[in-house]
Amino acid sequence: MGPAGTASGDWTNDLRHRLDELLDGYRAALLASLDGLAEEQARRRLVPSKTTLLGLLKHVTYVEGVWFDQAISGRRYEEIGIADTPDRSFTLTESDTVNSVRQAYERRCDESRRAAAELALDDVVDGRGERSVWALYLQVLRELAQHAGHADILREQILASRGQRG
Repeated sequence: MGPAGTASGDWTNDLRHRLDELLDGYRAALLASLDGLAEEQARRRLVPSKTTLLGLLKHVTYVEGVWFDQAISGRRYEEIGIADTPDRSFTLTESDTVNSVRQAYERRCDESRRAAAELALDDVVDGRGERSVWALYLQVLRELAQHAGHADILREQILASRGQRG
């Protein structure tokens, strides 16, 4: 028997479901950070780094590609279609729009879900060195939570500059 008298398989299934819920919650929060913003606002730099709301969404697209594609498949950055460094993943081009970056992130999240669904949490992958699938989940959760917090603060500053709240 597993925790609280449940069969261990049930507990693992519940854990997997909860991890997927948490990931999708942070993904939705990051997407929602751009809701109702003009292109200029989404690109606005409010800190000395390259961090902007639109840049954050590009970066988490990179994060998903690194941990739910490269770490599983071993494919190179170019094959995945992501930047070759974390810093470059924040770089916006003239062709990047709120809509195009959103769509790219949504596609990447769908690909991440499919790749992870094929594996058990205890499976070991070796695309970026050996690690368990549960470790990939924790890495992505940590990064998405951190960046969702950044996005909240940036959005609050943008909305405050135009006299709005929330």
